[in-house]
Amino acid sequence: MTFVTAPGGVLMRIVARVLVLSLVVLATSAAWAADLTIAKPEQVGLSSERLTRITEMMKTDVEKGRMPGAIALVARKGRIVYFEAAGFRDRAAGAPLRTDDIFRIYSMTKPFTSVAVMLLRDEGRFDLSDPISKYIPQLGKLQVGVEKKDAMGPVTLAMESSKRDMTIQDLLRHTSGLTYGVFGAGEVKKLYGEIGVDSRDITSTELIDRLAKVPLMYQPGTTWEYGRSTDVLGRLVEVLSGKSLGQFFDERIFQPLKMTDSGFQVPAAKKDRIAQPFTIDPDTGKPIALFDPTSAPRYESGGGGGSSTAMDYARFAQMLLNRGRLDGARLLSRKTVELMTADHLGRIEGPGAGYGFGLGFAVRREPGTPGVSGSLGDYTWSGFGGTAFWVDPKEELVAVWMMQAPSQLRYYRQLFRTLVYQAIAD
Repeated sequence: MTFVTAPGGVLMRIVARVLVLSLVVLATSAAWAADLTIAKPEQVGLSSERLTRITEMMKTDVEKGRMPGAIALVARKGRIVYFEAAGFRDRAAGAPLRTDDIFRIYSMTKPFTSVAVMLLRDEGRFDLSDPISKYIPQLGKLQVGVEKKDAMGPVTLAMESSKRDMTIQDLLRHTSGLTYGVFGAGEVKKLYGEIGVDSRDITSTELIDRLAKVPLMYQPGTTWEYGRSTDVLGRLVEVLSGKSLGQFFDERIFQPLKMTDSGFQVPAAKKDRIAQPFTIDPDTGKPIALFDPTSAPRYESGGGGGSSTAMDYARFAQMLLNRGRLDGARLLSRKTVELMTADHLGRIEGPGAGYGFGLGFAVRREPGTPGVSGSLGDYTWSGFGGTAFWVDPKEELVAVWMMQAPSQLRYYRQLFRTLVYQAIAD
């Protein structure tokens, strides 16, 4: 081997440049491949003192009877810097809440299903532009219900043919035309109730059969409408994989990510770890009824049937922040995660001011309009029972909120976000 000798000063500059480039590469790699470990907040640019405001808020509001209990987890640059529980797992029984307790996550199941779908896409099993009718024929050539008022005032529902079938991309971004019958009002939603589309006491195939009997609320691809889209995707996973959705989750997501307490049914041995809501809602005065996670569901709802813990969900979210991998396990390609977390709505109005929607999450596309702290490109979703999470790639941050208080979700979701971002000190 022949070495070329350079003048001392030149050689030092070359060595220095190589070292700098190496450090940049290592830093970049570490930022996107971080595994969850424990650290002090100051090690990742957060203030310990300011993070205690989250604890103070939770304890104060538990004492006021505003929430039964809550768990908050914050991680930055792959380091968990805040993980606290306050209040009660079961207020009526006086049982304190612990950080490993299990919560009904409702619509936070949707990101699991979206990742499952994209795992199959990475295998070349379908294209996003494919109509869902290619795999689930009952959902082809559906009618669209158009509300009209006659001269006397009553609303009638006219039917028109759909201009095209909903695609898999439509289902992932909620532009399929499907809706929920249990939220809001409208003639199509009434039909959902009459046919029992929103029933939990049906199978996944029965759900598809019922959806095929009701009209769409909008023409596919024209309007963001929150609804049964992700439940249809759950059935797609079953059709393509030949496995139940729960089995696919367990084998392809939960086991690789070491999510040991997530699934569609909480086993009897873990029953005492299930967080319970208040018996009576402090705002509405009405009884709170959440589903029983210990009973085996007739169908595993990809849109809202899951349970999980704060740590399990943080591992899932960190995998997304790492662009598809965690602890040496790669689920998705880097480019697939980038595609999922980009806005897919364009000019279509999204779920809230300043937010569009990707393939499974709301994606921030404006800096100030949402009126909450965050960064362009952060992505998020929440669950009816009171849970929420978000990922902020710019700040390399993951945050998870677990609570079982449906009516108070919106308030605490935004307050928690505020208290996390105010703790950034770098």
